Amino acid sequence: MTSKHAEINKWVKEMAKMCHPDHIVWIDGSEEERIRLEAEAFRTGELIQLNQEKLPGCVYHRTSPNDVARTEHLTYICTKKKADAGPNNNWMKPSEGYKAASEIFRNSMVGRTMYVIPFSMGPVGSPFSKIGVELTDSIYVVLNMRIMTRIGASVLEKLGKDGQFTKGLHSKADLDVNRRLILHFPEDNTIWSVGSGYGGNVLLGKKCLSLRLGSYQGYKEGWMAEHMLIMGIEDPTGYIGYIAAAFPSACGKTNLAMLIPPEGLKRKGYRIWTVGDDIAWMRIDTDGTLWAVNPEAGFFGVAPGTNAKTNPNMMTSIQKNTIYTNVLLKMDGTVWWEGGDPPVPSEGIDWQGRPWRSDLKDENGKAVLSAHPNSRFTVPAGQCPSITNRFEHHHGVPISAIVFGGRRAKLAPLVYEAFTWQHGVYVGATMASERTAAQYGKQGEVRRDPMAMLPFCGYNMADYFKHWLKMGKLMSRSPKIFNVNWFRTDESGDFMWPGYGENLRVLEWIIDRCRYKVGAVETPIGYIPYTGDIDTTGLDMTPETIDKLLAIDKNEWLEEIKGHKEFFDMFGKRMPKEMLNEYEALKKRLSK
Repeated sequence: MTSKHAEINKWVKEMAKMCHPDHIVWIDGSEEERIRLEAEAFRTGELIQLNQEKLPGCVYHRTSPNDVARTEHLTYICTKKKADAGPNNNWMKPSEGYKAASEIFRNSMVGRTMYVIPFSMGPVGSPFSKIGVELTDSIYVVLNMRIMTRIGASVLEKLGKDGQFTKGLHSKADLDVNRRLILHFPEDNTIWSVGSGYGGNVLLGKKCLSLRLGSYQGYKEGWMAEHMLIMGIEDPTGYIGYIAAAFPSACGKTNLAMLIPPEGLKRKGYRIWTVGDDIAWMRIDTDGTLWAVNPEAGFFGVAPGTNAKTNPNMMTSIQKNTIYTNVLLKMDGTVWWEGGDPPVPSEGIDWQGRPWRSDLKDENGKAVLSAHPNSRFTVPAGQCPSITNRFEHHHGVPISAIVFGGRRAKLAPLVYEAFTWQHGVYVGATMASERTAAQYGKQGEVRRDPMAMLPFCGYNMADYFKHWLKMGKLMSRSPKIFNVNWFRTDESGDFMWPGYGENLRVLEWIIDRCRYKVGAVETPIGYIPYTGDIDTTGLDMTPETIDKLLAIDKNEWLEEIKGHKEFFDMFGKRMPKEMLNEYEALKKRLSK
């Protein structure tokens, strides 16, 4: 297979001249091709075939021990003006970026094959979708892109002879962390990633195109690329309310996207529809309302902590046709990870290829982990039991509510609603989480992560806030905006809210607010529920506990908003005045 697109053909030749692969293979997306590539990867050891009776179609992969997560300090936005990248990004001049990466790319594919992957983010042909071409020397990348995007001949056909496309170049090179760069050139619609084999750095359709370039393109073209799950909540009448929700890491985003209604609410007949667990592309329709698609075709999920309690739908999804990365390889050719379903295996081969036993301890007496804390699985979205039948719909789904959330032990109530779209943008712009014991840094320290986009916004975040404000003005009926906090603790430090599937009780109130079915109490920070409007049927929870979950301490909030102002000051005069006005209004309401 080759391309009729002259620019693609010319670019592939130029990149091949620099990287010097032994062969060039165009990926067509066929099943025969997948079988052939897997067989080759089994021969070289790039992949290990798992037990096909217990995990049909599943394979196993290990990355280099120095290459197990996104490398944010080596990730750059390359724009002509530093101010356009903003203080939220690492910046490099485009000319410097191309020069530095070219030196690493040069001859990096000698003895290897360059695979040409035409891919579509979003359903092929949808007005929401964008097409890219990724060149890579990794079969692991090709097989992941098969799952995470729509690839192959249909994409090239849609692109035609002169369609616009994102140029993505990737090489593992020598996997040297000192020769690793993930570069984004938004003004050139180009991504270069070299020296890494980890999915978040090398699946160029994911964070690189879907968020960093996507957010920039949305800003220029009048749409939104957001780090959000999309889910539908269907009530017994058949009405489906769709929400888009943004959470920083360690806040249960994927689990929420595919939750199962709790026993106490099953009598109401709710059903959850999963549209996406990570990324939302949103556009304003001709009727002035906001619609969204999930541009991805699969899930690239974190394994540790995923089990039949936290996410039964995901556990069902990953029983076949899944790529497992950096988990424990059990003696029977299946897999396990910390926080997975029991029983804990007594032995296996760990994520670094070393023999592992359940009683292994390190020099400090701590248990040795079998799986890396950021170990992953890549699985087709279509295998999820709760996947929506609108998944491939070119128009996506209408968004009723946007939800922001973080991990706060004391400050934020269980749920509150913003007064207006502008106030909601402020709520998203100031969202934060406290570090957990599992995260690098001081436990309890507050990390600002506006809209959960701080690592992924491909341009100056002050301009990003302006774009949100502008989008609100363009809508005839904008979604309501909410904030949730599943992680409030009591005097003993125990979580007061049960979380997981029980979170549907809060989402029910959110959808009821969007349909004007329930009232709310006005507070300085927004509208909160009346205690009786959160359905606690089946929960061992008193009204007093709900009151505590919804309580707002004005003094704590006055202390909190000092951090809001400090964060805004980073952006100087570029910060939109509307956000500063919202800050002053909140301060005034809290001071009354």
